Amino acid sequence: MDSQIKVLMIDSGTGFYKINRFKVGDYFGPVDLGLHLSAHHNSLNIGPGLFAGSIFPGSNRLVFSGFTQCWGGFYISSMGGAGLVFDDLGINMLSIVGKAGSPSILYLNRMHGEEIEVEVHPVNIQKIWNEGRGGVYSLLDYALNRYGEKYENDPRILAVGPSALSTDFGSVVSVPVKKGENTHVDTWAGRGGFGSKLMQEHGICAVIYGGTAIDIDFRDRKVADAWFEQKYNKKLAVADIDATTKYRYDPNLQTGGTLGVNFATLGGRIMAFNYKTVFMEEQDRLDMHQKLVVDHYLKQFNEETIEKKQQANCGEPCAAVCKKMNNEFKKDYEPYQTMGPLCGIFDQRAAELLNHTADTLGFDAISIGGVLSWLLECLDENLLTKEELNVSEKPIFSPEGFAASTDSMHNAKICIELLKNIIEKKGILNFENGARSVAQNLSASKGRAILDKFVYNAYARRGWMVPNQYWTPGALSPMAIMGKYYMYYGTDFIPPRELGRKNAERMQKELILDNLGFCRFHRGWAEDMMPDIIESLYGKKELFLSKIHRVSSRINARNSSVFWESQRNIDFVYAFLKRKQTIDNTKDSELIKWIEYFERDKNGAAMDFWYEIHKGTHETLKEF
Repeated sequence: MDSQIKVLMIDSGTGFYKINRFKVGDYFGPVDLGLHLSAHHNSLNIGPGLFAGSIFPGSNRLVFSGFTQCWGGFYISSMGGAGLVFDDLGINMLSIVGKAGSPSILYLNRMHGEEIEVEVHPVNIQKIWNEGRGGVYSLLDYALNRYGEKYENDPRILAVGPSALSTDFGSVVSVPVKKGENTHVDTWAGRGGFGSKLMQEHGICAVIYGGTAIDIDFRDRKVADAWFEQKYNKKLAVADIDATTKYRYDPNLQTGGTLGVNFATLGGRIMAFNYKTVFMEEQDRLDMHQKLVVDHYLKQFNEETIEKKQQANCGEPCAAVCKKMNNEFKKDYEPYQTMGPLCGIFDQRAAELLNHTADTLGFDAISIGGVLSWLLECLDENLLTKEELNVSEKPIFSPEGFAASTDSMHNAKICIELLKNIIEKKGILNFENGARSVAQNLSASKGRAILDKFVYNAYARRGWMVPNQYWTPGALSPMAIMGKYYMYYGTDFIPPRELGRKNAERMQKELILDNLGFCRFHRGWAEDMMPDIIESLYGKKELFLSKIHRVSSRINARNSSVFWESQRNIDFVYAFLKRKQTIDNTKDSELIKWIEYFERDKNGAAMDFWYEIHKGTHETLKEF
């Protein structure tokens, strides 16, 4: 195995490039090396892990790292499958500094071991975005049509949309290319605003890359099977199939994928209408879940996607086939939750229309869904007017008498108007400094109630992130990186100090995966096995694990989390605790203590709860 990590360093402003080499052991992958490069150069770093192109399923994620405008600190995002083609460049990472003079496409190609071709080509990005399929999809098509014939094998493309110019939460999209054609299987580095960083800080709107495989990757199935049989009494393929059941098909639930399994099991934990459901009675939540989700939204998905087996992978051979499709529409839980029930949308046609529009514009789907649901509630409660938001109608924003098809489409069309207004920065909808800044400015001029309805994690001076869509305090924890699964998101009650420790432990487990470029859908075996495999191939297991702890500690050393600024955050946590007591019948004395504290002094209890999580995290992530 290669004992060096090769990094292609590019200045997009001058076109200058060189390859730097780092010893495996000093660094192990795109996170620990990405943190080092970011701290010294404020670079945007893109690369797979050491096992890209290997026999291991899920090993081909492409990892992005750097300091982003949206979060305000160091962040990590990744997309499925895109590391497989990157491996054909014969390097481990791309590190971009500088800024092109105008929006440009970065072209990378390597043929049969020759030197990498590196070119920066200016383009008329607005013209491209407005042609063809529009937005990111037009840019994907343009890049492939212009450069695709230069590659011996199918290349891969990273692209951004108009949101990368207009806001701080533009994301990066890619699709597998098959037989010279872009497919419909979107994969996203969605969280953190890396599309905005790529475009605004470096002037790059797309990267097209590929080449011919020149590395000797680990492909010895007999050796891999022996490792797995020793650990699990199963061969690699069987262990992986067992670990990815949820993402493929769960026979107990008769559905599959994150959308199917999560919506099937939510019950009274459903979050809808901008989290107003946390104030509802349990039976009302259950009735809404059954009527609007199970009997309509989920039913459509099961009939159209699961029963017809419309599923694909992200571009690498993988038994999980987690990309659940309906023709060109890819269905994942969190986008179809935030731009679904959270926005008062419970119909697949309406959700497809809204999600596809947001994707075309290149938004972080989870964050834009949280922003839209917040604006809809403000509009519904007359905190903001139709004229201020430049929309034609008010939403239907209550489950009472809600018509699943027509009312969902009504709300989706309002959301699409809002998306276009955000891109055009119309009136108060200027999000170039982020949604948190907009909420603060509106509250300063129009009243605190506007800010108090926006659910987000705050970081440093202006950083923000809409949380992952699970009704649990872990989703609002003061961690150094939020919006990913660097936290505990189980539904059981855990005292906040212990929750902080569990968050830290989860962060370190996730960093094992991210630093090796593994998909977390394979975490059932990869978290445990990969350190042992590092030992078998490199003889560096203990060093690897110590580096994981050190990079966790160094990321945490920059933790600038800010106490919850929105009352809805506090209500979210209190309502969770109360539900554990009254619905789940949890008798824990620590739970009762916190509930009594919240009922006596809600804001004081919230601050103490938040700081207890913070303490637990710091206790665990001390470097020495």
